[in-house]
Order: sequence, then C-alpha cells, then structure tokens
Amino acid sequence: MTRQDGPSPSKVLAVMALLDLGGTLLRLAGITLVETLIVDVITSLIIICSIDLISAAIATSLAVAGILTSSAVELTVLSWLTRVVHYLRGVDASVQQLDEAKRRMQDVTVQMGEKTKEVGEAIQKKAQL
Repeated sequence: MTRQDGPSPSKVLAVMALLDLGGTLLRLAGITLVETLIVDVITSLIIICSIDLISAAIATSLAVAGILTSSAVELTVLSWLTRVVHYLRGVDASVQQLDEAKRRMQDVTVQMGEKTKEVGEAIQKKAQL
C-alpha cells in the first residue's frame, strides 16, 4: 500500500489549466472595463461639447452595457474559481444537492404515475357503470 501525500497529478494539472483560463478571463474582463471607461470619458466629452445628444445617449448606453458585461464576466470567473477550490477541497455539496433533487423527482414521478393509474381506474369504473 502506498500513501498519497497530496493532490493527485490530475488535480494539479486541472488546477493549473483552470487558473490559466481564469486568469485569461479576468484579464479580458479588465480590458473590457478599461475600454468601457475610455468610452465613458469620450461620451462625457461628447455630451458636454455636442449639440447632437442622441449619439451621446447611444454612447452612454454602450458604456453602461460594457461596464455591466465586464462585471458579469468577472463575477462569473470568480464564482467559477471558487467552485474549483471547493471541489479540490472536497466540498462538492452541489453534486449532493443534485442527487437529492434527482431522487425527489424520481419519487414524485412514481407518485404521479400511481395517481394517474388510480384516476384512470376510477374513470374506467365510472364508465362501466
């Protein structure tokens, strides 16, 4: 019997790959945020210096959409990395929750099947009378 003194090589490779991917996604989110802030500054200048406010409104809405997109990507990456850390620590409650939900759905399906059979038999008895 051999004793394992750490994470398995597959887990180490998975963490390395996921951290690389997570870092890339965070960099992209940061770039999106910087670009959005630049557009926001330009939009502010357009609003101050321009008579045509429709283009300024369009630019402002694009800047807001960029900020929201960047924030959503960053939140997704951080929650994803948190899930990976929990998985590697052995805390995978979501799998247990999914299994429990699957069992409950199977129970409900069986109960609905039995109830349907009972209702069908009751209707058949009433039709025979």
